[in-house]
Amino acid sequence: MLKITDETFEKEVLKSEKAVIVDCWAEWCAPCRIVGPRLEELSKELTEVKFCKLDVDSNRVTSATYGIRAIPTMLVFKDGKLIGNIVGALPKDMLKEKINGFL
Repeated sequence: MLKITDETFEKEVLKSEKAVIVDCWAEWCAPCRIVGPRLEELSKELTEVKFCKLDVDSNRVTSATYGIRAIPTMLVFKDGKLIGNIVGALPKDMLKEKINGFL
């Protein structure tokens, strides 16, 4: 998964040709460490989607812009617009179902 920052967010997410899942996480967040590998697996299965990771502690501008108050939160973007979010450490099959529901 591509690690993004406040500086690369516009280029990698808002201007992406593909739909994008942004995994908002932090190193200290145990549920985030559970979701990360699940999203990594899904990135290999759902090749039509771009998967990115955003460390909320290091990238406060983007986190504040999109109102990230709980992590893990996955933001779903399509055509440069936020179309949904997924909050919590969900099982892989539920994550896949929710992502497909947005696409």
